[in-house]
Amino acid sequence: MKKKFSFKTRLDVVLLIVLLIISSVLLTFSGGKFIIDFKSVGFSVAAGTENAVHSLSEFVMDTVTAVRELAELRTKYAELTEKLKDYELLQRSNADIRRENRELKELLGFADEISYKNIPAQITGFDPDNLYSGIMINRGTKHGVRKNMPVIAFQGSNAGLVGKIVQVGRTSSMVIPVYDYQCYVAARVQTTKHRGLLNGQGSTDLPLIMRYVQKRAKDEISIGDKILASGENNLFPKDSPIGIVTGIKVHDYETYLELTVEPIIDFARLDYVFVLDLSATEEETAE
Repeated sequence: MKKKFSFKTRLDVVLLIVLLIISSVLLTFSGGKFIIDFKSVGFSVAAGTENAVHSLSEFVMDTVTAVRELAELRTKYAELTEKLKDYELLQRSNADIRRENRELKELLGFADEISYKNIPAQITGFDPDNLYSGIMINRGTKHGVRKNMPVIAFQGSNAGLVGKIVQVGRTSSMVIPVYDYQCYVAARVQTTKHRGLLNGQGSTDLPLIMRYVQKRAKDEISIGDKILASGENNLFPKDSPIGIVTGIKVHDYETYLELTVEPIIDFARLDYVFVLDLSATEEETAE
């Protein structure tokens, strides 16, 4: 009987514990604590979702805005690039105009210095047929240019003989330069007055040659002496500078000296020339 009582007692205790647990659970639910926690979790999830959707929406809108702004920037960049090209072209045009004005002013100044009636002309090209080492200019019979008129030019502070007119058109002419082998100029040494006949070798890279200078002048002529046109036959204006002596050759079988002469004019940089009318001076002198 004693053992049965002990088992029953234990059973009652277990039942009591179970009832207490069930009572506690019921009290918990009846207080609404579990429901409140569930609502809190649901609110947090909903709020997080809303924030994510809002952030995604802002990201998409910002991306679209950035793409639109980038497209606008590209368009503006293209417009500014075109404007910059136009501005650079305008700047170059202004620079060219200023350069041309400066050159024209210089030409007017040089024209006033020339004692002969002169016709300013611009070089437009070179002889396409290669019959001469010809230089084309933009002046012809319309402007008073005639065959055999001498041509000079200014470079910096130097004035020098360029050549003479060999062909004339209405609005253009051809000049045979002194460096051509067919262009002969009666010349003299400025310091000693010794005379000779000068012509070129067909190229600007080669010096001019002055022949028929008296052999006895060897000790009187020096490197660096200036060669001038002697003015014989009025083909070229007297004392027009031609070049500088760079060499003196003595040939045993010849009775004359041969001088090599570097032209004063740099033909590679020549832009403008002056065609001289010597006949006008002669007519004025005759009157």
